[in-house]
Amino acid sequence: MNVVPYKDKEGSKREQVAEMFDNISPKYDLLNHLLSAGVDIYWRKRAIKLLKKQAPKVILDIATGTGDFAIEALALKPEKIIGVDISEGMLAVGREKIAKLGKQDIITLQSGDSENLSFESNYFDAIIVSFGVRNFQNLLAGLSEMNRVMKPDGTCVVVEFSKPRSFPFKQFYNFYFKYILPLIGKSVSKDSSAYTYLPESVQAFPDGEAFLEIYKKAGFINTKCITLTFGICSIYIGQK
Repeated sequence: MNVVPYKDKEGSKREQVAEMFDNISPKYDLLNHLLSAGVDIYWRKRAIKLLKKQAPKVILDIATGTGDFAIEALALKPEKIIGVDISEGMLAVGREKIAKLGKQDIITLQSGDSENLSFESNYFDAIIVSFGVRNFQNLLAGLSEMNRVMKPDGTCVVVEFSKPRSFPFKQFYNFYFKYILPLIGKSVSKDSSAYTYLPESVQAFPDGEAFLEIYKKAGFINTKCITLTFGICSIYIGQK
């Protein structure tokens, strides 16, 4: 996956993604809910419910951004949630939200590279990530790190955009994603590249069975894919 946000700039995908999210962080939550018509909230709720039976006590939220998924995971009544992200701009917004909720004692957000995690092996009961693995510089390396820091019998839940395949929704979605979404994103965020990168990165991402194959290579077992909202989004489940 060689898709990067700023094609006219030097720098690795990791560096460019961090810069992009720093740029759009003040408007990120607004655009997220606006561009998805709020359905992204339902996707996260659905994913967290999949962990209810396991009742994890220590959770890692990869590519936590502004902390929405970590906040949703509070429904599981964990003892600790650690959110990791490469964008300090996004983390700053997330910390403000968590402080307003008074949940700093449970949720901690920190800077970190998902492909080189600073945690010891077999530490977390569960790992969650929403709309983040698509931005990894090396997908297999990132997933392998997630597997390393998760306890045996732990569960990893990945929420990511996928590509609808049925007519006519596929055609409508592609038109919206390619032409309408970038215009709205640019006008609100003032970053002309961020919401062009979004559809390009989704198009390049190995979704469905292709993702499950990489998931398995990273060491996950009992893998499963659940498609949502006509295939716009998929939840991938894996265990260790």
